[in-house]
Amino acid sequence: MVKFSKIRLLVQASFAALSNGYLKGFSKGRIYTGSLKYLCSPGLNCYSCPGALNSCPIGSLQATLNSREYKLALYVMGFLVVTGTLLGRFVCGFLCPFGLIQDLLYKIPFVKKIRNLPGEKFLRYFRFVILAVFVILLPLFVVDITGLGSPWFCKFICPAGTLEGGIPLVLLNKSLRNAVGFLFKWKLLILILTVLISIIIYRPFCRYICPLGAIYGIFNKVSVFRIKIDSEKCTKCGTCQKKCKLNIKVFENPNSADCIRCGECSTACPSEAISMGMFCKSSEKKSNKSKSISKF
Repeated sequence: MVKFSKIRLLVQASFAALSNGYLKGFSKGRIYTGSLKYLCSPGLNCYSCPGALNSCPIGSLQATLNSREYKLALYVMGFLVVTGTLLGRFVCGFLCPFGLIQDLLYKIPFVKKIRNLPGEKFLRYFRFVILAVFVILLPLFVVDITGLGSPWFCKFICPAGTLEGGIPLVLLNKSLRNAVGFLFKWKLLILILTVLISIIIYRPFCRYICPLGAIYGIFNKVSVFRIKIDSEKCTKCGTCQKKCKLNIKVFENPNSADCIRCGECSTACPSEAISMGMFCKSSEKKSNKSKSISKF
């Protein structure tokens, strides 16, 4: 039987290839500008990647948030709400190309892997600060003379944009190589740090920085796709938490905002008390209700 982790890796790789399937872009060093670019990809996938067929929802949101002429911001927000309601952070675990890159980096052997950083609880809220400040407030209120804001997160922070868009375009275009300045070097430094830390800590960008993960995480507790704990089978042995690379107490909080739906907890549970799927609901309430009825 094929391991679930291998199936997940195949899904990740297939979706990354599908969403970056404009091969001509890599050979010509040009960005695809066809009609598919009006559609958002569910994961963090840079608009400027030569192979990208769709737009990144975070980049699209920043670009259109304060637009008076175009109403695409409403479409992007609607897309995020629908995707979040249906899948939650399943997108992070299965449909995000930069998530796949971090997964592969973590597989590189290292002397010691770090499970949590000091101040972990605080750091996990930092992605919400990034979302509020760099994705919403700055693009909305810091504008140029034309009344348009800049994509602050994409421009100054996002390592995915540097890896998928900036580096390929600079390598493929001589004119861009000659124009490289401080901003590109700054973004390159962020990318290098992200890559190095990703070898030691599992998905640091997803944990602490990613504003898209912050948005989808808000929907984890109400999303159609969710994790179910069978309270009658669960012994609270803690195996799920030990297996979880994000150190989530799955038996207590199965639909945590940090959970990327990787399925590791479900395959590791010795009692087979954890399942994932559409419309799953914890049996705990049902079980408690039954106990209450049995008292009468």
